[in-house]
Amino acid sequence: MNKVHTPLPSATIRQQSLALGLLALLLFIAGNWHQAIIGFDSRFVVFAQEMLRHGPSFFPTTYGQPYADYLATSTLLTWLLSMPLGQVTSLTAWLPTAIASATIVILVYRLTAPYSQRWGVLSIATLLLSSTFISETRAVSLDQMLAAITLAVFYLGYAHDHFGAAKRLHWVYLLLIAGFAIRGPIGLVVPTGVLCSYYLINRQWRPLLSVGLLALALLIASVGLLLLMAKLSGGESFMQDVIRMQFLGRMDGSEGSSGVLYYFTSSLGNYALAYPIALMVLLAIALGGRRTPDPALQLVLYCAAAGVLVMLGLSIPQAKKARYVLPMLPMAAIIAAYPFQVVQGRMFAWLRGLMLGLWALLPVLLIAALLLARPRYPEQLNQLGLVFGVLGLLQGLVLLALFMPRWRSVGPALAAVLAVWVTYILVVEPLERSLYDTRTFTLRVHEEVMQQRAPVVLHGLGKDAKAIKYMVNLDCDHVPLFTQQASDLTPLQGPAWLVMSQADFEALKDPRFASIKPTLTGEFDKNPYVLLHLVKSP
Repeated sequence: MNKVHTPLPSATIRQQSLALGLLALLLFIAGNWHQAIIGFDSRFVVFAQEMLRHGPSFFPTTYGQPYADYLATSTLLTWLLSMPLGQVTSLTAWLPTAIASATIVILVYRLTAPYSQRWGVLSIATLLLSSTFISETRAVSLDQMLAAITLAVFYLGYAHDHFGAAKRLHWVYLLLIAGFAIRGPIGLVVPTGVLCSYYLINRQWRPLLSVGLLALALLIASVGLLLLMAKLSGGESFMQDVIRMQFLGRMDGSEGSSGVLYYFTSSLGNYALAYPIALMVLLAIALGGRRTPDPALQLVLYCAAAGVLVMLGLSIPQAKKARYVLPMLPMAAIIAAYPFQVVQGRMFAWLRGLMLGLWALLPVLLIAALLLARPRYPEQLNQLGLVFGVLGLLQGLVLLALFMPRWRSVGPALAAVLAVWVTYILVVEPLERSLYDTRTFTLRVHEEVMQQRAPVVLHGLGKDAKAIKYMVNLDCDHVPLFTQQASDLTPLQGPAWLVMSQADFEALKDPRFASIKPTLTGEFDKNPYVLLHLVKSP
């Protein structure tokens, strides 16, 4: 067992962490009320819409049928938040993720501030400047929720040894159960592995064994309960779907696969700047030679072990997505900000200069990037005066901070955070929602259908793909007909409304459709789509 190096974080640090968490939460939900739903969020919003209409269930549903890939835990959170409003909005959908992200901010500060409040603030700044953290926070992200749970489990183990905190193993096991409820088996395995890596480095064999065995028992019990709920929800066939989608599909690569080193290489961009700078910090530590590690350096090494374990463990399944390794990001952010904690070392000084330079120049770099992007998107980026004004003001504040020793590092970092988030919220998000809009075309189609009621056929949209992006804008129990191949349209008789891409329409060889003039043409998810009215044959 390690000796207690520092006292339990003071009430001041706890208050500061809560204040930072609240400020972060306000930033995370800024400008979010009833934005159009696009992309991967569409599926989770449809889940919540159906739950709001039909009540809670073990599994979320689409088209009234249980969906095998997730438990309904996150959907229940959105459902509870949406009930007072009577509808699902982007705010009620995103708020659970935003709260999870704010929790990560609180825990990162509590881990680092006892050693240096500057290290704590700069670790948060590095976290908030990481690209995947930004995009996942402003979305429905089960992986961000898992990242918060994983960091909380790590914090409980670390705080007991280093801050004199009570041993709260009951909270650890409750968090592991919550992780499984939100993210399935991976939600229990990842935080367990992170805590066990901490015990392994410290050679705490008894806690390692007890936590590992109890977590294994929890995993077996949770899997058994999951399969029982699946059988009760949809019978034997649905239980097999759950096994395929939550277990076998991710392991064998049938849901997509990537190389073994995918996370180690792709994270250089997906988790910039925290991940690449963290690698350089670890290199600087390695080149610094052997020395007795102080408590701050020990924390860095614990974070490195935890982050590597997450990336190695998730590299085993064939199915890989950048967001899956979000639990390693808080660790990377703490490591990346470490040069501002340590004083000695030429490479650490160089890294401090590099990071300070990037933060100081970020507002003007964003201005330059927007000027370069405006000719490509003239309609969407024609009113940037407010954004340019804010970025210019932040750049001025950075220059002032550089001449104030107390604010020389923290000032540019905070200005960089505000610059990036202002640009993302006021420019990037509206641009994405304009380019990938599905609401405008869908509502126009619905208006036509309501005027002349007939079955709606979604051709080539995919029942679990683009069709979800269509249904999310209607919020009703109407189930359209689905066709995939051109031959599927041969037996179709009018009257009927057909929604398909312009390319699919032009490729149709059926003479019945050659003479039809599209009733509507518009953009749907960044592609031209048409609405056809097939009338009844005489």
